[in-house]
Amino acid sequence: MKTKTLSIHGLHNKKYSGNKELTPPINQTATFYFNSINDAEQTFNCENDQYVYSRGRNPNLEELEDKITLLEEGAFAVSFSSGMGAIATLLMSLLKSGDSLLSHNVVYGSSHNFIANILPEYGIKTEMMDLRKLDPEMVNGYKVIYLETPANPTLDIIDIRKLRELIGEDTYIIVDNTFATPILQQPLLIGADFVIHSATKYIGGHGDAIGGLVVGKDKDFENTLRFGYMCEFGTAMAPFNAWLFNRGLKTLEYRMKGHCQNAMAIANYLEGHNKISKVYYPGLPSFDGYMVAKEQMKKFGGMISFELIDGIRGMGSDEERAVVFVDNLKLFKIAVSLGDTESLVEIPAKMTHRGLDIKPSLIRLAIGLEDAEDLIDDIEQALETI
Repeated sequence: MKTKTLSIHGLHNKKYSGNKELTPPINQTATFYFNSINDAEQTFNCENDQYVYSRGRNPNLEELEDKITLLEEGAFAVSFSSGMGAIATLLMSLLKSGDSLLSHNVVYGSSHNFIANILPEYGIKTEMMDLRKLDPEMVNGYKVIYLETPANPTLDIIDIRKLRELIGEDTYIIVDNTFATPILQQPLLIGADFVIHSATKYIGGHGDAIGGLVVGKDKDFENTLRFGYMCEFGTAMAPFNAWLFNRGLKTLEYRMKGHCQNAMAIANYLEGHNKISKVYYPGLPSFDGYMVAKEQMKKFGGMISFELIDGIRGMGSDEERAVVFVDNLKLFKIAVSLGDTESLVEIPAKMTHRGLDIKPSLIRLAIGLEDAEDLIDDIEQALETI
């Protein structure tokens, strides 16, 4: 089946709803009962698939996990209370004291902090470097390689196939696929071992629920991640959030098409504006990662970053001009996050990426589903203020 059908039906021969509701109900229960102790023992011995406790499995979570597994063409998925819950739990399940991890040097701020500062407290060696400049000697000897592609907020594109070819099969590759979603990119098919999503973003699509997902291609690892770590760490997703994400998945492909169309129009507008010095968008031929993105992605996503030209009318520093521009936007709301129907704007160095090596004047746009002309008009009037 095609992705639009999978997003709606999942495993269409499986009953997500016991009473044949078109929209499965919210299974808002903490625990499930057994008919007998023998029934319970069989369940705890993994001899059947009966539900026990919603911290481990729940029908709403299972529907979401089935669908994201199909969309990513993986072997299993585990849902989490947040994107960071997914990242932290997966990394802790793969790494122990003495192991080493290599990350791309541009990642989401909390991911950066977890990798650079928290993992080393547990004896795990971590390094961060530019994975676009791949060299066999640089990437050898690591147990895990972690990356985002496109990366947040500079939209760096990492060649997953080339990375796998360089490191061989003995190193885990983890790709945060939040910006692309499985509609635009399927990393498991081109060399990744695990895919991570902040479901809060495009999968949910409406900014009303927080959650995370891990999809893997080794079915044997599912119980380790789910029961050995997720359950013990308590990073389980709530049933209501899973219900909201299942609702979001039904329109994901249509929404991604709209995000991409709007972003392409706005990126072209920005690149041609005399007050913009640089535009970071994988769909522009001028972008450094364009050729790799064209090969590895179906479309180029809804995220754009850019910089203003230097010295506009001699008005303050680059950073000050960026602040004036952002403060004068009207449709774009100043907020963290992305993937909503509403367009959002932030200055990463002042918000999600504080203290990291990100230009203080870099502006990040999360393009929503408004009319592209209205968004361009809003940008234009804000540019006039500088």
